[in-house]
Amino acid sequence: MAESTPSRAEFAENVLEIVQAIPPGRVMTYDDIAAVLGSRASRMVGQVMSRSGGDLPWWRVIRAGGHPPLCHDAEALEHYEAEGTPLLPSAVEAGYRIDYRTSRWTPPFD
Repeated sequence: MAESTPSRAEFAENVLEIVQAIPPGRVMTYDDIAAVLGSRASRMVGQVMSRSGGDLPWWRVIRAGGHPPLCHDAEALEHYEAEGTPLLPSAVEAGYRIDYRTSRWTPPFD
């Protein structure tokens, strides 16, 4: 029997569960989270985060290229420094980016 496509509510619940599980000092991109869920809906991950991310470690979900969440770079930097997230200098936007190669996290598969 084929698996059914999750509803929007199930998708959102799964996104939030993954974000909650990202360890301190580690990160995932919106694309990473979508891929773990068997989807290419990274924009939908972003929508879930924009509606529900305030109570989660939102700074651990980054944009492609290691860039912090848009318009939250200063607040995110405080979290990255407190958690020891590896950072690199960047000439664009925030002046820093996350060392994605070092800090990328992939959830364990059951």
